[in-house]
Amino acid sequence: MPLAITRSVGPRFNECEITHIERTPIDLDIAQKQHRGYVDALKKLGCDVLELPAESNLPDSVFVEDTAILLPEAAVITRPGADSRKPETESIAQALSAHRKLLYLREPATLDGGDVLVVGKRIFIGLSTRSNNEAVVQLSELLNEFGYTVTGVHLHDCLHLKSAVTRVDDKTLLINRDWVDTEFFADYELIAVDPSEPYAANCLPIGDAVIFPASFPKTRGNLEARGYKIVSVEVDELAKAEGAVTCCSLVLDR
Repeated sequence: MPLAITRSVGPRFNECEITHIERTPIDLDIAQKQHRGYVDALKKLGCDVLELPAESNLPDSVFVEDTAILLPEAAVITRPGADSRKPETESIAQALSAHRKLLYLREPATLDGGDVLVVGKRIFIGLSTRSNNEAVVQLSELLNEFGYTVTGVHLHDCLHLKSAVTRVDDKTLLINRDWVDTEFFADYELIAVDPSEPYAANCLPIGDAVIFPASFPKTRGNLEARGYKIVSVEVDELAKAEGAVTCCSLVLDR
């Protein structure tokens, strides 16, 4: 049974970092309600959920994905690119220490977990405003013994690599071709987002289902037409903080 680690939306969520979208007011009550719905979806799909308490002084800390990379062999604790987010890793490392060997990135590497796409033994790192090439170098060194290859990928017009492309399964990726060069993913079947839904490339596979935002019905139809079971969640208020469905959990296979 998978273990999903989540963290509640904090009281200062409106002070979150914003990079690629215009800041708009976030309704904290709605954001918290949507996050509870997301956690409920994880539970319904068979996850044990470790719900960490809100971090009152860390506005972005609900987005736990950015703090770690989870692999069967180890967990890599990241160094988030925004200085305001670097303290988020401490409590996540503590929570993960009971489940995985911990490895750490060190200065000058910066890396948000949202820039990390793991597909089998291949790891793609988005070279974004938050993640740099030194992270690619260090990850290659840390994970070489486990047989992983690590590749840096250029992207544009979006915050993270997983804003542009995510794993549906080990052979299939969901992608916005306008935000990332598809040549890096030539070995996979690519499902394109609907052109009217550029932010729809972020999905979260859990078991035989895929958690997907309710805001993107056309892309959902593309996935369902290919036989994928979709579990819709409302996350549009979380998206005002540049969040998406992968951002709000760290999922460990046990």
